[in-house]
Amino acid sequence: MLFRSVIMATNPTIEGETTASYISRLIKPFGVKVTRLAYGLPAGSSLEYADEVTLQRALENRNEF
Repeated sequence: MLFRSVIMATNPTIEGETTASYISRLIKPFGVKVTRLAYGLPAGSSLEYADEVTLQRALENRNEF
């Protein structure tokens, strides 16, 4: 089976980040495009309850529209 793209959907924890990074390094040499699900704030949520890491990731992964 030939995969052209893999989307990583691990938990946003140290373990999840480490696992995604490890798998990415293993499969990239085969020409597979590796992406991650975006992190950030869910629609309709309040900024009042967002933690620092969530806000940082939301800013880093913002999309133009």
